[in-house]
Amino acid sequence: MKHVTPATGAYNHPIMSDTIYPPESIYNLIPREEEKAMKAPRYMSKFREQVKLEKEVNKAPSKTMGPAKVDVPSPQKYLLKHSKEPKLPESTFPAFEKPFKYEDDELHSKPPVPARTDKPLMGLHSNKNFIKTNAVENIMTVPRKPQPVYAYTKKGDKQLLENSGLVPKYIKKKDYGQTPEYLLQRREEVKRAQGEYDNYVKERMREGAMKQLSGEERHNILQALKKNWDELHHQYQGLSVVTDTAPKKYRKERLEQEMKQLEKDIELIERHKTIYIANN
Repeated sequence: MKHVTPATGAYNHPIMSDTIYPPESIYNLIPREEEKAMKAPRYMSKFREQVKLEKEVNKAPSKTMGPAKVDVPSPQKYLLKHSKEPKLPESTFPAFEKPFKYEDDELHSKPPVPARTDKPLMGLHSNKNFIKTNAVENIMTVPRKPQPVYAYTKKGDKQLLENSGLVPKYIKKKDYGQTPEYLLQRREEVKRAQGEYDNYVKERMREGAMKQLSGEERHNILQALKKNWDELHHQYQGLSVVTDTAPKKYRKERLEQEMKQLEKDIELIERHKTIYIANN
């Protein structure tokens, strides 16, 4: 059915839904038998019986959860202290069976405390005159010399004078002022090594493989190295403060590396007065 708009006379189609229905037919009213899809037979492994047999063989009652009923522990067998700690096996060496003791323990150890039932010895008498004996010992005893001390505060606090450093203790030793033995050995080793090196250099110079750099040549080389360093330093001072590009960064790093190498060479030549070079 068509609808006409009075003002324009245009045709307006009715609103249709998005659902699409199949075309109607009278044959659709005839009842049809429902067709069931045939499923493929279920997969059965050929090892099924073997797996069942192994499962029955390895099966044990109460393997994971434990028995259904457990006997109640006896009250007399309660948990004792340190009962679950591991114990070391007994030693097979007879020397380790007894506890260790030092040899002088018996000399310095005090006698045991007397028991309550022990009775002291009664009726012991001595004819020794303790008063006279003590008087004779004190008369014959050489008096002890007091240890020298020094006061280091105004209140009189004292310390031993021997360890204070105020007593000339080390200058009275027999080997005071003498060169130690290890320094003498070191000196002999240095002399022997220097002699071997000098002999090697003389032999090489005799063969013509080496020559010694003269003082004038050494001075000229040193001045040339310093001049090169000054030129590189002048270029380095003229670099831009901001190194925002890769070429600026690479140039700065190259100049720094060359200046460090020149500094090492200058230090090497200044440290060694005698220089040998290969005569190619």
